[in-house]
Amino acid sequence: MSLAARNALIALGITIAIIGTVASTIRYLNQARVTELSAITEKISIEILSLDTQFSLLTAAPCDSVASSTTLANELADLGTRLVYAEGQLGSNNPQVLRLKEQYSLLEIRDYLITKQLATACGKKPPVTVLYFYSNAGDCPDCDKAGYALSYLRDTYPSLRVYSFDYNLDLGALKTLIAVTKIRNSLPAFVINGKQTYGFTSLTDLEKQFPKGSLATTTVKQ
Repeated sequence: MSLAARNALIALGITIAIIGTVASTIRYLNQARVTELSAITEKISIEILSLDTQFSLLTAAPCDSVASSTTLANELADLGTRLVYAEGQLGSNNPQVLRLKEQYSLLEIRDYLITKQLATACGKKPPVTVLYFYSNAGDCPDCDKAGYALSYLRDTYPSLRVYSFDYNLDLGALKTLIAVTKIRNSLPAFVINGKQTYGFTSLTDLEKQFPKGSLATTTVKQ
């Protein structure tokens, strides 16, 4: 065998070994990603069940649990962040993601209603609330920016309640909420303390949609 042929065989062997190593690495990383996402979705499912149970406990002793309601709102927001991550990794049309989003949306609606009930039952002023309707169907170019702006406001004003809903989610309770709030399919859409507003231009303009002084009087996170 000539030197050139031998060198060609050696190069071919090295190439095959590299390809095999890369393929094995990709398989390992894909499996690790699947395992990680499975753990995340399982944890989300458990947390959804936990929050649902806590909501049931809240209704049994409302006035003694107002502080717990605020804690639950924070837990609900953290859960939403993890769900957004899972959706980004698995895809918005993934059946497991859709099921989790349905369960999460039901929890949001329940928290929204319980918050209003607590305020009425305990004679307290209800917190400022935002119902935010978005779409992941590629027909809402400003939805991501609106979501980031609301996340910033929620982090800046911890007492602000933000509830985010996928407008296209096939869920009866969500469709009823959309009908009750009379939100049309012009996204992003907001219901801020009962007032409808559509579209997003900037954080400053969004803040102007809130009742005067409502954000200023909210405890700011240090």
